Amino acid sequence: MKRILGIDPGLVHTGWAVIEAAGSERRYIASGVILPNTKDTLPQRLGHIFHSVNKLCEVWKPDECAIELTFVNKNPTTTLLLGHARAAAMVAVSTFDIPISEYEPNNIKKAVTGAGHADKSQVVAMVKILLPSAAPKTADESDALAIAICHANTSRWKITK
Repeated sequence: MKRILGIDPGLVHTGWAVIEAAGSERRYIASGVILPNTKDTLPQRLGHIFHSVNKLCEVWKPDECAIELTFVNKNPTTTLLLGHARAAAMVAVSTFDIPISEYEPNNIKKAVTGAGHADKSQVVAMVKILLPSAAPKTADESDALAIAICHANTSRWKITK
């Protein structure tokens, strides 16, 4: 079984999930949300994300990581800040030489629900069906589980360089 760390990056909430996968079998291991203090400076919040993801890698020892690609928001500042949070998480994972795969939001939804434009409730429902022992408390945690499931469902078909 390979252990997968799924990350849904965000400056306020960074969802994370660890699952194991082999063939069509999926097993929930752990999940949660990293919550930087919103009153901290940007560098402090990025540091919090970095150190928290670093700790996740130490504790759960994932074989692979999957992270959501940043999409362009209407507000370019929001997009840039989300990119910073994503980069902090990716650098933390890369310090462990863990391969990182990136997935677009629509591809994650399609891999989990069968529909690229599924809404949040459909994603949550499918996550609970695919991982019955998972009980995500937030959308960020559910999204991280969906990202890990997406990777488990599609990584065996990806061509790596």
